[in-house]
Amino acid sequence: MSTRPNWRTPSATTSLHQLDRAGFAWEFLRRNPNYRKEFAQIPKEAANTEAGRVATGERWGLCFRV
Repeated sequence: MSTRPNWRTPSATTSLHQLDRAGFAWEFLRRNPNYRKEFAQIPKEAANTEAGRVATGERWGLCFRV
């Protein structure tokens, strides 16, 4: 994951206004320290499997489009 941007800067606020619902939800989630910690602990193999995506999705309320 990339480093977190400073959300207080005008450029960060401007970009948030241009997001759709899914984009805004992702920006909110990726700033969650618990999600970031758990994401870092997921093995790459598990993230690339259907079961791994389902488990992560259920835990964090994610929906992966086909």
